[in-house]
Amino acid sequence: MTDLWVVVPAYNEQASLPATLEALTRQRDRDFECVVVDNASTDDTAALVRRFAAENPDFRLHLTTESHKGTGAAADTGMRYAIAAGATLLARTDADCLPVPAWTETARKALLGGFELAAGQLRPRTDEFRLRLWESHLLPAVVSIAAAFGRLRPGNRDPEYLGPYMMCPGCNLAITADLYQRCGGFPRTAIEEEHEDRTLVNRVRKLTTAYGYVPDMRVYGSVRRLRAYGLRNTLAWYADHRYQPEVVDIR
Repeated sequence: MTDLWVVVPAYNEQASLPATLEALTRQRDRDFECVVVDNASTDDTAALVRRFAAENPDFRLHLTTESHKGTGAAADTGMRYAIAAGATLLARTDADCLPVPAWTETARKALLGGFELAAGQLRPRTDEFRLRLWESHLLPAVVSIAAAFGRLRPGNRDPEYLGPYMMCPGCNLAITADLYQRCGGFPRTAIEEEHEDRTLVNRVRKLTTAYGYVPDMRVYGSVRRLRAYGLRNTLAWYADHRYQPEVVDIR
C-alpha cells in the first residue's frame, strides 16, 4: 500500500463520477490508492465503481460505504478507511470534480514540503454544459467572496486560532493523516447542517500554522449548484446557509 490515498465521497453520482475517475487515472503521480465512499446512493454509483475497477486493473480503486448521508460523514469515513489501510498522506476531491494531471504530485509535494494541510485552486468545469460568460467567471468570484467573508466571520475569529482563516474547498484539499486524527477530522454531518470543510480548517487552526494555499493544486468543479441557485442564493448558501434550497443535492 502506498502512503498517499485519494478520498472521493459520492452520492448519486453515476453521471459525473466516471469523468472524475478518468481524471485520476491520468495523474502524473500514479503512486496512490483511491477510495470512493458510496454515501447511501439510490442510483448505480456503487456498480459503476466496481465496473471501473474491473476495467482499469492498474488503477488501485477501492469502494466503501457510509449509510449516514452527509458529505462530512462520507468524507470522514473515507479518510479513516485510508488511514486504517496505512495512509500517511490524504487528499480529497469530489465526485463531480476534475483534478488536473499534476494534482496528486502537487499535493504530495505540499505535504512533504512542510504543510500539514494544503488547499488548492477551484475553477469551473467546462465539459458539463456550455458555460455562460458570467458563469465562467463567477465560480472563482464566489470562492474569493466566500474567502473574504470567512476572514470576517465571527466564528472564524477566536484567540484560540494560531493562524489566519483559509478558504479550503472540501473538493480540493490535502492533509497528513497525523493532523487529520489529531484535529478530529471532518464533522460527521450533512452539508445542510454544516460546511464540513470550514469546520476542518478551524479545527486545524487550533493546532498548527503549517497550512497554506497551493495554486498549482487545481481542480475543476461543477457549476451545477451555481446555475440552480443563482449567484445571490449561492453566496447566501455558503454564508452560513442563509439560503435554504428545497433541493440541496443538485444532479
